[in-house]
Amino acid sequence: MSDHTTHQSPENMVTPLNCAKALRFADMHKHGPFILANVWDAGTARLMAALGAKALATSSAAHAFTLGRPDGGRLRREEAIAHAVEINGATALPVNADLENGFGDSLEDVALTVQNSIEQGLAGCGIEDIQFPTQNPYAFEDAVERIEAAVAAKRSATKANDVQFTLTARADGVMIGSYDLDEAVRRIKAFARAGADVIYVPMPASFEDLAVIVKSVDVPVNALCAGPFTQYSVADYAKIGVARISLGSALARAVHKTIFDAAQQMFDGAEFSALSNGIPGGTIDELLAKGGTGLKK
Repeated sequence: MSDHTTHQSPENMVTPLNCAKALRFADMHKHGPFILANVWDAGTARLMAALGAKALATSSAAHAFTLGRPDGGRLRREEAIAHAVEINGATALPVNADLENGFGDSLEDVALTVQNSIEQGLAGCGIEDIQFPTQNPYAFEDAVERIEAAVAAKRSATKANDVQFTLTARADGVMIGSYDLDEAVRRIKAFARAGADVIYVPMPASFEDLAVIVKSVDVPVNALCAGPFTQYSVADYAKIGVARISLGSALARAVHKTIFDAAQQMFDGAEFSALSNGIPGGTIDELLAKGGTGLKK
């Protein structure tokens, strides 16, 4: 699904604050693991910042949910980056953008997505090896070429803008059942050789497989904490060498579960007790104010 509607670079937003965020984000990967909190609007960004998050990320699924769309290739480049920019402007924390497959099949598409992300002041982004709308993985050679194009675009744009940027290469085929662990390892080794800063294989079959993934490359590895992986602690991830723990859409789905349960009680049972567990409005106001500290007025 190629997006050729925006080939002009957006207004440059590489400000001193955004440069500092990107530098801090890159450095965090050397001292992990840290939690990368995936949020979906300025409000959740500020709540996470106030509650202790050190870095934020978008989630393509969570973003799609806010637009009434299902996950998987339903976002456009310009709206995904604008969404990340809005979140980036809400707090003093660095933001990593979930940019799916770069919004197109061509090398130009991937390069443009990375270039725009840097020029818009984001600290990093992730690029998947999955085609949309089929959700089939790109052939090995094509997947590697796409990361090579992303790395080339990163190097050119960071040099031009004198800024750091953290590029994450994702091997999503294990998660969707399109290839096995051996193929994932083959891909991430090639992605690392191509110059990716971080490697990410979402939802391997086990924690032991995650350990294999970490040991297979000499660059930082992101782990997705969702489903069965929520039973492990930060210390557990640290023991196997994970650098970054992201939440994906898990936090958004937890919020949606609360909405689902309350709605079922109201509309099926004509009861409202589920609404009694809400956080006080005053507390939310305080957290929102706290989460916005560190921004220039």
